[in-house]
Amino acid sequence: TKNGMGGWREETCEGRGTGNWSGSLIVASLTGAFGSSFLYGYNLSVVNAPAVYIKKFYNETWERRYGFSVDESTLTLLWSITVSIFAIGGLVGAIIVTPIVKFFGRKCTLLLNNVFAVTAALLMSFSLLAGSFEMLILGRIIMGVDAGISLSALPMYLSEISPKEIRGSLGQVTAIFICVGVFTGQVLGLPEIFGQESRWPYLFGAIIVPSLIQVVILPFLPESPRYLLLEKHNTSKAEKAFQTFLGKDDVSHEVEEVLAESRVQRNTKLVSILQLLRTRAVRWQVITVVVTMGCYQLCGLNAIWYYTNSIFSEAGINHETIPYVTLSTGAVETVAAVFSGLVIERLGRRPLLIGGFGLMVVFFAVLTVSLTLQKTVHWLPYLSIFCILAIIASFCIGPGGIPFVLTGEFFQQSQRPAAFMIAGTVNWLSNFAVGLLFPFIQGGLQTYCFLVFAAICFAGAAYLFFVLPETKNKTFHEISQAFAKRNKVSLEMQEINHYPGERKSSAEQESTFTSSVNNGETKKGIV
Repeated sequence: TKNGMGGWREETCEGRGTGNWSGSLIVASLTGAFGSSFLYGYNLSVVNAPAVYIKKFYNETWERRYGFSVDESTLTLLWSITVSIFAIGGLVGAIIVTPIVKFFGRKCTLLLNNVFAVTAALLMSFSLLAGSFEMLILGRIIMGVDAGISLSALPMYLSEISPKEIRGSLGQVTAIFICVGVFTGQVLGLPEIFGQESRWPYLFGAIIVPSLIQVVILPFLPESPRYLLLEKHNTSKAEKAFQTFLGKDDVSHEVEEVLAESRVQRNTKLVSILQLLRTRAVRWQVITVVVTMGCYQLCGLNAIWYYTNSIFSEAGINHETIPYVTLSTGAVETVAAVFSGLVIERLGRRPLLIGGFGLMVVFFAVLTVSLTLQKTVHWLPYLSIFCILAIIASFCIGPGGIPFVLTGEFFQQSQRPAAFMIAGTVNWLSNFAVGLLFPFIQGGLQTYCFLVFAAICFAGAAYLFFVLPETKNKTFHEISQAFAKRNKVSLEMQEINHYPGERKSSAEQESTFTSSVNNGETKKGIV
């Protein structure tokens, strides 16, 4: 097939199939996700099981300090802060990630981020021994910073090390490990393990384990080859990184594709958020990222977790058995995310995203009817349980992971950090808004609150249906072409708009590129 530089290359079946999955690529994605998105999912669920014991610890600490028990409203406020401050930390992490990944690189950012995770784990696990609930709250906000950084740096790293044929599947590793983290938090929170009054600090101490595994393994894997080539201009290291991740010696075509981009942006500095927002050529890409990340948090999954225990109780499940039945939600979440990772390169991003939101609309509507009438029909609570599991599965097959994939696919190298900062900011602000507003929505609308989330899912699905192009197996250039008409720019104008800073003339760029080839920076295989 004809390549992007006018030359020709041989394309084999292996190049499109499992041959893309090298051992180093698998290890890098699993290790990166285990010390990053896994911890995000784990910290979402880990506070649920020991909630009663932590509130008791707060009360006892308050009484020991001040000589009287804390009143109910203050205790509720302290607990709300403990839970929601995780999102504030996440917002801080999302804001500071851009300069960090620029200076240290993607891999080193993931490694350095473990300082936050280990510090948070030590603070939270020793809070009971020290008799300080402030240590637990401080640990939660630091853990939030870790999550905010990792949810931007990890998808960025995975999108830059993966061949385009499996970019979606590899990107779904982020979502899969979030689900595995949630499920692990539920399992370790069982009474037989750490869900006891004397053992709950171990739930937070366990955070150290994934961090240490990542610190031990990740240093032996290369940095992102695109980062090395486009931002560090180190061709030899980039070639070695490509060879390691792709599992082959001849990486001339991959280096060629990146250098084609490099020739355009050779004199371009990292794009700021303001510059990105002003760039017409990526206007609809930015809007699409904001919509998908907003719907990711506002689609009502947090509300589902809120209702789970009460619905299981209404179905006649014993109170002591509910924690074990709740494991089914984590299991369904994980299986659905793995399924999405397996089919995303066959079905594409569009069907999974739009279909996921569409199914959530249907099941939210059925759940609303079921919850409203469940006291009049004895079997309706079981329908409610089915709807809960179906909503979780619908979320995880598309909306649960693909927004992170799209953010990595839509933007050029110099724009990617700013794009992930925007995506992360929307993600964490929406997360905080749900935590803050949902109790009021639920109190005012009761079971009809799910209709609000159904409307959000419908709006998201409708927007994506009309705006989102399929990005499966497409290069950045091809994705830009798909958006060009909507952005009302020609392809030539897009290149100018992508890089609003200083640019060399095309003749100077060609001269520089030719010089770099002649100086031995690239191999003979490059046309």
